[in-house]
Amino acid sequence: MLHVLRHPLASHLMASLRDHATPPGEFRGLAHRLGLLLAMEATRDLPTQAATVTTPLENTAAQRLAHPLVVVPILRAGLGMVQPFIDLFPDVSVGYVGLERDHATAVAHSYYCKLPPLAGRTVVLVDPMLATGGSAAQALTLLKSHGASALRMVCVVSAPEGVATLHTSHPDVPVFTAAHDRGLNERKYILPGLGDFGDRLYGT
Repeated sequence: MLHVLRHPLASHLMASLRDHATPPGEFRGLAHRLGLLLAMEATRDLPTQAATVTTPLENTAAQRLAHPLVVVPILRAGLGMVQPFIDLFPDVSVGYVGLERDHATAVAHSYYCKLPPLAGRTVVLVDPMLATGGSAAQALTLLKSHGASALRMVCVVSAPEGVATLHTSHPDVPVFTAAHDRGLNERKYILPGLGDFGDRLYGT
């Protein structure tokens, strides 16, 4: 259920995202371009339905998306992954889940939840860093409690520990990532990683 993005451009973008010298403005642009690639990869198997359209010359068979798409970022870093989905899917609905990780315990607590209807829709949870997997697992449980069934997780960097957590708690949810790194350090940060995605995105 782990899908690692294999594309030369993705590797090129990841190199600059990892670089500690990349300034916030450039980091945001790189994250957006990588997000487009991830969004394409994570939605390549969306169900479609037959349709008929009229070209300037004649009627022809076509395919349209069968179900609406919902993207749900985990605040705040996940916000940096929303725009690529909006660019590709103008009719996408956006929900929000606020989870804040305690840096001492690495346990997240919920402080905000605002969701559109989820039943019958493909729901994409986005969070740049899948470290321990605790926040993602908690968010997926929350989304399922609101009726989501066709779920997928998209991140920029994943750690084996986080993937294992999701495999155990939500084995039905595929994970799409641009880089699968070697593991976590004692502070639960991904190595080699790219630091705190939210801080680097917003210059904090």
